[in-house]
Amino acid sequence: MYLTSEIKKNIFAEHGGNEADTGSPESQVALFTHRISHLTGHLKKNKKDKNTQRSLILLVGKRRKLLNYLKNNDIERYRAIIKKLNLRK
Repeated sequence: MYLTSEIKKNIFAEHGGNEADTGSPESQVALFTHRISHLTGHLKKNKKDKNTQRSLILLVGKRRKLLNYLKNNDIERYRAIIKKLNLRK
């Protein structure tokens, strides 16, 4: 499995402050980014996998909504997470 509990704990500890902070927008965006990169790699090998393609599109939409929320409420946190994860604006 590509997303074990250890990987999740590391992502939450790095981006959310501690591993128990799973609900912060930064940690959720980081988790979505990890999942998106995994699905992108899968789709490069399996071009006709339409179910995974749909899941990828939904995840990108969820991440975009969280980033818009951060942008509207706290622009400094938004800029920090964009820079940390190397995301395009």
